[in-house]
Amino acid sequence: MDRAGRLIVIVLFDGVDLLDVTGPPEVFALLKRELGDEADYRVVLAAETEAPVTTFAGVRVLPDLAFDALAGERIDTLIVPGRVETGPDGRLRAAADPGVVERVKTLARRTGRLASVCVGAHVLAEAGLLDGRRATTHWSTAAQLAAEHPAVEVDADPIFIRDGDVWTGAGITACLDLTLALVAEDFGEATALKVARQLVMYLKRPSGQSQFSVPLEPVSTTRRVEELRHHIARHLAEPLTLPDLARRAHLSERQLTRVFKTELGRTPASYVEAARVEAARHRLESGDDTLDRIATACGFNTVDTLIRAFRRQLGTTPTEYRNRFRTAA
Repeated sequence: MDRAGRLIVIVLFDGVDLLDVTGPPEVFALLKRELGDEADYRVVLAAETEAPVTTFAGVRVLPDLAFDALAGERIDTLIVPGRVETGPDGRLRAAADPGVVERVKTLARRTGRLASVCVGAHVLAEAGLLDGRRATTHWSTAAQLAAEHPAVEVDADPIFIRDGDVWTGAGITACLDLTLALVAEDFGEATALKVARQLVMYLKRPSGQSQFSVPLEPVSTTRRVEELRHHIARHLAEPLTLPDLARRAHLSERQLTRVFKTELGRTPASYVEAARVEAARHRLESGDDTLDRIATACGFNTVDTLIRAFRRQLGTTPTEYRNRFRTAA
């Protein structure tokens, strides 16, 4: 093996999410286009054997080498993608194959920087590499990660988190943001932004960008609640009081509250506020509307109400949020 440059190893195994594997190399390849030989990364895909690996998408990927070929190699960055499987309840959940976990644990001893993509955080957690650390993963498996690994401080909101030399990324496409952050650490923010433009990413999102979105919350199994959620999204400027929502769902106020807590884990009022904050976030990110106009359009009526809701839901103010995440001139 050519031993020049910084070695980046991406772990391969059957059932792995395809974009988790292909996203980071694309970023590194575009970095090479920008910098030429100055981009001294050596990116290899490693698996248990050199046989083709079948991804979750059904696409087969050919490893560059087997894990054993890395014996004695010093790894600059180890990137661990994830895999999901169907649980006994019929829902998808993150999986961590014992053989892969052991390989990652061994490779990590010779690695300067660890990074997981999406549900790959569950592999790092199983290997004991996240104990005592703050970490994120895909929003849909964050509760599973926290329940199975109480020693890990799980934060489901950011698109990626750095805790020392360990990086964890959120939902699948966030692998691009995480990889750009690695590039920024090695070659500077200006270079990472050039690569982001090559990827036709409107901006390189900071780690604190939230992956939370009201429409991405678990889908209710109750048709009435789903219909009500769509009604709420389309009529945010209206009062949307509990009595109004209960009448629309043909349920008593007590029944509606109980169903929302069971299905969505929050009260109707809390859900409405979160939906309004979500709509306000999009306006703050992409437009020039005043806070007064945003408050009215999203059903808050006053700027003070908008500010209080932002503090409850996001721990910041609308102005601070716009200054940080504004994407339009």
